Amino acid sequence: MAVLIAVEKKPVTAAMVPEKPLFSQRFRGYLPVIVDIETSGFDPARNALLEIAAVIPEMDSSGRLSILETHSSHVNPFPGARIDQSALDFNKIDPYHPFRMALDEKDALMKIFHPIRAAVKRNGCTRAILVGHNPAFDIGFLNAAVARAGIKKNPFHPFSTFDTATLSGLVYGQTVLAKAAVAAGLEWSNREAHSAAYDAEQTARLFCTIVNRWEELASAASAG
Repeated sequence: MAVLIAVEKKPVTAAMVPEKPLFSQRFRGYLPVIVDIETSGFDPARNALLEIAAVIPEMDSSGRLSILETHSSHVNPFPGARIDQSALDFNKIDPYHPFRMALDEKDALMKIFHPIRAAVKRNGCTRAILVGHNPAFDIGFLNAAVARAGIKKNPFHPFSTFDTATLSGLVYGQTVLAKAAVAAGLEWSNREAHSAAYDAEQTARLFCTIVNRWEELASAASAG
């Protein structure tokens, strides 16, 4: 004889449902990752990616952003890449210097992508979105390198970006990174500029400053 046992179902309350990380709610499910790329010219298909840096931010319980971690790599020019001397004169990179400790494109990208994928998962986001100062340049070179390397799972959205040059023009009336950083009250070193790691971190500080200022204004408006 079958015996039926009644099981009491308790209602699910809000306290029982895990709260989604704030990052997953703030930027439409995207994790902003600040990227800077140094290259041997302006053509993503022909010029080499020489340096790449990515800054992963974190968000506190009040919604304020700050820098969490930075990942960077020197990159070997891909075979047959065009090297424009004018670009090297600008960024002061010697692509063939024996002490660069550079990686081939695929290894460099995987070194950068691994912690980004972990951060996307940790923050409950769907994917990363590239934040850059005039990011069309960076996303173009990034996508070209991903294609050459045959990487199937790029953590970044393929074309959407956040542009700190536009944001800085709105907030500070400056579109040049150095001038925008100074206008935002940040320090700037011309000696360190044009390395991927330095420019990415300064762009990240600028982005965080703008987002945090917006949060302050929004909180003040709602409180008033």
